[in-house]
Amino acid sequence: MSSPAPLPERAADTTAEQPWPVRLLSLKIADYVDKMSPLWVEGQVVQLNRRPGAPTAYLTLRDADVDMSLSVTIRVTALDAMAAPLTDGARVVIQAKPTFWTKRGTLQLDARQIRPVGVGELLARLEHLKRMLAAEGLFDRERKRPLPFLPRTVGLICGRASAAEKDVVENARRRWPAVRFDIRQVAVQGPGTVPEVTEALRSLDAEPEVDVIVIARGGGSFEDLLGFSNEALVRAVAAARTPVVSAIGHDVDTPLLDFVADWRASTPTDAAKRVVPDVAEERATLQTGRDRCRRVVAGRVEAERRHLTALMSRPVMADPHAVLAVHRHELGSLTHRARQRVETSLHRATDQVAHLRAQVRALSPQATLDRGYAVVQHASGHVVMDRAEVEADELLHVRVARGDFGARAVG
Repeated sequence: MSSPAPLPERAADTTAEQPWPVRLLSLKIADYVDKMSPLWVEGQVVQLNRRPGAPTAYLTLRDADVDMSLSVTIRVTALDAMAAPLTDGARVVIQAKPTFWTKRGTLQLDARQIRPVGVGELLARLEHLKRMLAAEGLFDRERKRPLPFLPRTVGLICGRASAAEKDVVENARRRWPAVRFDIRQVAVQGPGTVPEVTEALRSLDAEPEVDVIVIARGGGSFEDLLGFSNEALVRAVAAARTPVVSAIGHDVDTPLLDFVADWRASTPTDAAKRVVPDVAEERATLQTGRDRCRRVVAGRVEAERRHLTALMSRPVMADPHAVLAVHRHELGSLTHRARQRVETSLHRATDQVAHLRAQVRALSPQATLDRGYAVVQHASGHVVMDRAEVEADELLHVRVARGDFGARAVG
């Protein structure tokens, strides 16, 4: 019988014909994990299990921002060394060595030290993050957009069946009954806060009908509101195209979301007052404007009426024909004078024409003929001007005052 083929040394060398058995893979992983150095890790304690008399306690260390966790084992003596008892929800840092349990294929942390993360330390971290984001310009007033006067749809991100949702919706509809909401209910506390709020924000930002987005949550402890100071969420709000209103906690609560939002509301109720106008106030303003316009128009009409009355009281308006009478008399006088001048000119011209006519008649050849003279012409039509021009027996044409005749010259 042939001996079995040796197993591959590396994972990349395995094939379907030469696979690793589960035990070998588990041992390989355990060997790799065992080479890791001890490290410090931060998280939130959940499911603390400490049995009476047992030397070891068990807990789950969960990420404060996302839904990820690791199992942790820790000696009871390390827990007893803490200044205050460890409780579920506490933020801690743990020094631990990663270990891999080959029998079940699970990874866990073997804790050696545990320290609580105090509020002061968290505040210092938030202050550092705040300064860093402010230096990038995410909190600048110039980048903040004005809220719409009357949004078509208000996007609301809030907790499931939360008082904040009720406050925003009821107060907004009390101010403007026709307001429409697109509500996204998400986790507002715990590891699901950041991813769920961010996803809801991006979804509402993509809706064309949503003109403003309100992120609302009621009050809570400093640790409960830490998710709204998360850097990823702050950057998501800064990148949104739609104006965002932050309504987190009470007036004294100031998560970083307040600084990056386009408007910070002190409470969810205040947010409702910011996103929609008050219909009663708008009606009152409209009525005031209408009354003012009515008064202005009435005043203008009254002023024009007084002006018209003053014009009508003038003598020329009392008797409109008076001004015409003056011009009619002047026109008649001018017409009479013009007629007289024309007639005088015509008489003078008539006398001049008669005089000229008499002169023309007196000087005309016909008048000469009428006085007994005659005009003698050759047959060619030329007038006889000299006796020497007439030949004997020449037939001449003689014109007298009344008619003409022919005559023959004699020697």
